Amino acid sequence: MSCSALLRLYSGDHHRLLFVYSTITLRLLTSRPRRGRGLRESLRLLQLPEDEVSSHAMVKEAYLRMAKLYHPDSGAPTADAALFSQIEEAYRVVLDHLAQQKASSQNTQEEEDEKVKGHAPQHRHYLNYEGVGSGTPSQRERQYRQFRMDRATDQVLEYRYKSMEKAAAEEGAMVLRDTRLRSKKIKITQAVERLVEDLIQESMARGDFRNLSGAGKPLSKFEHNPYADPMTHNLNRILIDNGYQPEWIVVQKEIRETIEKMRNRLHKVRARLGNPMKHSEQIKWQEHCAIFSDELAKLNKKVDDFNLIVPLMSWQMVHFNMNKELEKVLNADQQYRMEKEKGNEKKLMEENRNAAAFQQNTWQRFIMWIKNLLKCKDV
Repeated sequence: MSCSALLRLYSGDHHRLLFVYSTITLRLLTSRPRRGRGLRESLRLLQLPEDEVSSHAMVKEAYLRMAKLYHPDSGAPTADAALFSQIEEAYRVVLDHLAQQKASSQNTQEEEDEKVKGHAPQHRHYLNYEGVGSGTPSQRERQYRQFRMDRATDQVLEYRYKSMEKAAAEEGAMVLRDTRLRSKKIKITQAVERLVEDLIQESMARGDFRNLSGAGKPLSKFEHNPYADPMTHNLNRILIDNGYQPEWIVVQKEIRETIEKMRNRLHKVRARLGNPMKHSEQIKWQEHCAIFSDELAKLNKKVDDFNLIVPLMSWQMVHFNMNKELEKVLNADQQYRMEKEKGNEKKLMEENRNAAAFQQNTWQRFIMWIKNLLKCKDV
């Protein structure tokens, strides 16, 4: 019905006309729109089912999928600006339809809550839920559940805090008690040690330790140990008497002797070469270094075997490094050359001093001979 028809129908009553117009407008805004050609066409363009409208996420996913295919800037062979504008318009139409559906459902829920609230007795609003919350019963129930969760969380936190305070107080008391007992024990031990030391010193001053049996003799190697098994004690004594050593001790000794021989051999080779080395000497030095590297690799394998049989991890050995070993050899050679130069300088100075003394003695003997000769002539 148009506005002119309403004016002709209610020409004398403007208030009634205004009420009827506002009622019609409100019904048009709040009424659920029917699926017309525009909505069906939009769903078809977005490739969505026409029997039911999908969720917002599905609509957005469909729009993005179509945009990747038909957007002018997508670079796809199916890009079409006109078709993409239609898809974008269809996307807006479907979103508006979903928004209207959501608004209408919210209005319906609010009307039902208002009906329930209007029929419920007013004096019973705060009889349940411990007087917590406001609004409809469903809203008050949700608020009361949240209130109970918060209260339970606070109670748990308070209980844990009190338990931690109690445990900390007990631990502090135990630590203080242990500290006192330990300090007391240390004081007693120190007092006893001082007393024993004083008694020993007094006995030594009086000479009580003189003329003791076994004085100046070595301690007995196989003195009986009451805490050891006799069989184990006898077996150990037999092994030691026959020169037995554990395998890991033998391997450790071999490793140390081998690395020492290798270092000495390489040091002798470097000492025979000049400083600085010539080209031929450098080639010879590199050959000896290569041989040393191969021997060092074999020695590192023996170190691995030693680490597998050693009884304690703290006694294990690390691999020998080629660069560090060469650095040790070069430093030893440099120190040897410096000491040799100092020895040569000292020897030269000694020879010069001896030559000067010999020359001075010769000159003195010559003077004495002339004096004796002159005395003989005078006589």
